[in-house]
Amino acid sequence: MTPTVGAVLPPLSRTITLVDMVAYAGATWDFYRLHYDLDFVAAAGVPAPVVDGQVFGALFAELVQDAFGPECFVRELSFTFRNLMFAGETVRCEGTVAAVDGDRVTVDLTATILGGSRPSRPAAAPARALVLLGVVDGPGAS
Repeated sequence: MTPTVGAVLPPLSRTITLVDMVAYAGATWDFYRLHYDLDFVAAAGVPAPVVDGQVFGALFAELVQDAFGPECFVRELSFTFRNLMFAGETVRCEGTVAAVDGDRVTVDLTATILGGSRPSRPAAAPARALVLLGVVDGPGAS
């Protein structure tokens, strides 16, 4: 994708299952029981296991890298949590190119939890990524 201001990135939708959440916990060494332990979740009065908020960062990075290809690097990523997402729900991540300065692209991002048994609601907003183009696996990679 050639970045131009206003260009919309192809959206990314993902249903996050309990199995995904356990795998993510193992990969990140974040074993907080609210993300996978059904008895702990029930005792806390929460309707279902809560998706780790950092998953949104991983999905935003995937969205950007899918759009700009393997020769890009997410230099900066920021977002603010808005609502809890629960196991079994689907999130839709979207992005729009906000600025282009040479090999630096700024992308405004959103993550929306799609309706199901609960109304649709924002998951993370505002959100923004600074992407470096033409850089494989980060600055200084050979």
